[in-house]
Amino acid sequence: MTFLDIRFIDVIDIAAVAYLMYRIYKLIRGTVAQNIFFGLFAFIIVWIVIKSLNMHLSGSILDNIVNVGVIALIVVFQQEIRRFFLLLGTRYNLANTFSFDKLFSTNTTGVMNIYNKPIVRACQALSKTKTGALIVVSKKAELLDYVQTGELVNAVISTRILENIFFKNSPLHDGAVIIARNQIKAAGCILPVSQSMDLPKKFGLRHRAALGVTESADAAAIVVSEETGKISYFYGGNINHDLSPDDLSDLLANQR
Repeated sequence: MTFLDIRFIDVIDIAAVAYLMYRIYKLIRGTVAQNIFFGLFAFIIVWIVIKSLNMHLSGSILDNIVNVGVIALIVVFQQEIRRFFLLLGTRYNLANTFSFDKLFSTNTTGVMNIYNKPIVRACQALSKTKTGALIVVSKKAELLDYVQTGELVNAVISTRILENIFFKNSPLHDGAVIIARNQIKAAGCILPVSQSMDLPKKFGLRHRAALGVTESADAAAIVVSEETGKISYFYGGNINHDLSPDDLSDLLANQR
């Protein structure tokens, strides 16, 4: 194949690789893995050049490094790999497409929207008293990995229960409340902390934990600031800050 002999499938191949690299960069942008990504990219370029020039000794050494390096990359990028596959599943709605629940059950989104009201009222009350809170809301996933780190509650979603959990003298107020399948599943849960450098310094550990859980799971997170009383909403690694109760209600209603 000459330099100009490019097939249509080659164009698709190049575009697919370019898009894959772009999505990986988007996932790790602002994290400590970003420098590793650029180093890896430079290594691949050097490897390709050496192989194309038929430098056998250098090529053999780099081949052995690549064979061992795959395992090392899986270890180093395990969080980013998890987020990448989560992105595929949520962006193209694969879990819903191949779900048996879709075949044998009705859509419960409207039911869940009824339970949005006590969540919003609780956040409004906590905001007025500047009581810190972190609430994770999932309409599909059970989030068992995080539920198991806290105390099981399995209670109906209630404004009073949420306020009591985050009361400053409550033993569970420092952790996160996880709401899934129309229930308060657990309280005092431990969440992964985001390593993103894009989050402004004014946000505390609750906000960083909220960002972390939305990066690694298909869920939303609500934070009430203990310092300012302002309400923030995180979803898909994005943040909406300083929300009114009506804004929060709309965001919860639009959560897929």
